[in-house]
Amino acid sequence: MQSVAASSLADKSPASRAPRPRQGPLAGVRVADFCWMGVGACATRLLADFGAEVIRIEDRNRLDMPRRLPIYKNDPRTYGEEDANPDPNKGGLFNNYNRNKLGVTINMRNPKGHALAERLIAASSVVTENFAPGVMERWGLTYEHLRELSPSVIYGRMSGFGHTGPHAEYKSYGPVVQAVSGLSYISGLPGQEPSGWGLSYMDNEAAFFNAAAVLTAIYHRNLTGDGAEIDVSAVEAGINLLGPVLLEVTANGRSTRDGSFPIGNRLEHPNAAPHGVYPCIGEDRWIAIAVFNDAEWRGLCAVMGRPAWTAEARFATQAGRFGNQEALDAHLAEWTLDKDRYQLMHALQAAGVAAGAVQTAEDTNDHDPQIAGRGLFFEMDHPVIGEARFEGTPIQFSRTVEDRWRSAPLLGEDNAHVFKSLLGLSEDEFEELSAEGAI
Repeated sequence: MQSVAASSLADKSPASRAPRPRQGPLAGVRVADFCWMGVGACATRLLADFGAEVIRIEDRNRLDMPRRLPIYKNDPRTYGEEDANPDPNKGGLFNNYNRNKLGVTINMRNPKGHALAERLIAASSVVTENFAPGVMERWGLTYEHLRELSPSVIYGRMSGFGHTGPHAEYKSYGPVVQAVSGLSYISGLPGQEPSGWGLSYMDNEAAFFNAAAVLTAIYHRNLTGDGAEIDVSAVEAGINLLGPVLLEVTANGRSTRDGSFPIGNRLEHPNAAPHGVYPCIGEDRWIAIAVFNDAEWRGLCAVMGRPAWTAEARFATQAGRFGNQEALDAHLAEWTLDKDRYQLMHALQAAGVAAGAVQTAEDTNDHDPQIAGRGLFFEMDHPVIGEARFEGTPIQFSRTVEDRWRSAPLLGEDNAHVFKSLLGLSEDEFEELSAEGAI
C-alpha cells in the first residue's frame, strides 16, 4: 500500500479537538499504544474512556485495517458502489475503536522514526501492542529494553496464541481464535453442524481481559513501584468461556457433539423448562422465556390463561417439564405465535417470569427505553464523518464518568503536539523528520 500523506484536516484541527489534560481515575497514565485492529484497540479504548492519555501510534505506509476497509455508497445491505477515493479518516470501525485517543504517525523502519518511538516510550508509563509475536522483537522493543527506557514500565502484550508455546508465531483473527478455543465447535443447535460466530466477537472479549490485566499491573505498580510484562492469549480467553462444557467432558466423559449437544437455547443445569426462544407475531420476531421453578410456572400459566394442556400431569413439576421439553416448547410456541413480543415481555415480567423480546440491532439502537434511559449511546462530532453515534462502556459508577473528550484522531493529527510539546522537538527537527518520512 502506498504511503498516505498527512491530511490537511490533521493540520487544521478545530480548537475543540486540541489535546487537553485528561480527567478520570486513570488521569496521569500515559500509554504508548502500538495496538491495532480490535483486540488491542478496544482494550486501550477502555483505558482512554476513563482518563488515560493513550497515544495511538500508526504508520502511514501500512494503515490499520479498519482505516483500510472499503467505503461504500448507497444501499448498505448490498454495499453498492465502492468509493473511488476512500479517505482513511472515514472508517467507522476505526473511529469506534479509537475515540478519546491521541494519534501520531511513526515510520519504524526509519532509524530516526525508531529513535522517536523510543523517546515516546521513555516518556510513557505503559506500552501496549497486539502485533503478531516477533514484530516488537524485530524492532528491538523487548521488555528488557523497554525497562531501560522507562524503568517501571508496564508492557501489555496481546496476541492470538500468546508469546510462548509451539504456536506462538501463528497468525490469528477473531474467527480463528473462536475456532481454536473450542467455541465454534459448540455453537449452534442440536443435531446441526456448528454455526460459528461470524464476526470477531472474541476480539472484544479478549480486549476486556487485556484492559483488566493492564489495570491490575497499574494497581500493583502503585503499591510496589514495579512494572510488569503482560502476555494475554485470546485463545485462552475463549477457553475461559467453556467452563460447563469442559466439566462435561472431564467429569462426565460427554462428547461436545453427541446429537443432543450443543443444546442451543435450552439450559440443562439447573432443570430450566421452558427455557428457549419462541416465535411472535410479525416477520422473524421472537421472545425468550426462562422458567426455573413452580412459582414461575404458575406465573406463566396465569398469563396464558391456564389452557388445558398446562394441567397435564407431565407438566406438573419442574422435573416433569424438563423431561418433556419437546412437547412443552411446541405448546408454548403455538401460544406465543400471535402475540406481540414487547407486550408479552411486559406481561410475563409483571407475573415474575424472566422474559425478553429478541431485539435486532435497530431495536437496541433506536427503540429500547431501558438502553436509552441509561444513556449507553452517545454522539461525538468528527471533522470528516460529522456527528457519529457510539456505544459507551457498559459500566456506571456513582461518581466517575467516561471522559468523552474527542472522537478518534485523524491520521497524524497529534504529531505536532506529541513530538514538539511532549517530547521537546524543535520546529526544525519536526520539519526535518516530516520531510524524511520518519513521521
